[in-house]
Amino acid sequence: MKKSKVGKTLPMPALPQQQENELGHGTASATRAGLNLANHFLIAMPSMQDPIFGGTVVYICEHNDKGVLGVVINKPTDMTMDVLFDRIDLKLADGLKSRVGSEPIMFGGPVQDDRGFVLHSPGGRYSSSLSVTDEVAFTTSIDVLEAVAAGGGPQRMLVSIGYAGWSPGQLEEEIARNGWLTVGANAHVLFDLPIEERYNAAIKLLGIDPLMLASEAGHA
Repeated sequence: MKKSKVGKTLPMPALPQQQENELGHGTASATRAGLNLANHFLIAMPSMQDPIFGGTVVYICEHNDKGVLGVVINKPTDMTMDVLFDRIDLKLADGLKSRVGSEPIMFGGPVQDDRGFVLHSPGGRYSSSLSVTDEVAFTTSIDVLEAVAAGGGPQRMLVSIGYAGWSPGQLEEEIARNGWLTVGANAHVLFDLPIEERYNAAIKLLGIDPLMLASEAGHA
């Protein structure tokens, strides 16, 4: 297996078995607790100076009694899809190279940053996949990229290295300390907008002018 730019193999496997078993479970209990942020954007407050999450928008895939799993959607790496496919020994079908090869891979978060994860429009049957909504699925197995390489696969997708995770209660505490704004996610912002426009677009979903957002603003 070839080496990735992060210095480790990029096998695109499923999550570790324990984490994989937790996907799709516990949502009801999270809802009963009064907060379920699945299919929401987390928007870092301007005051956040964290070197990893400052200035980011995170799409939340799963929020349950085991914690929170999300993917940063606006922090590109210097790796492109073309490079990724080469490193996992997949060849793009004729005609696809110019269309998808130059697309950047996102830094999805600091957890498992030697592995790939895919947010995409639903469709197809993949061995390790979570349906978040009718518009968004989250897949951790390489078969989704095999489908893309063959000329099929999802019409819209975002590929990341790593993901963002919070232990039970951790994200709720960060929100209470005004670290994050939260808003229902929008698939157009997630998949279609240029990367540099996603932060302001996510803020505008709250009805807020990004230029007027004070660093002391509370969470939504």
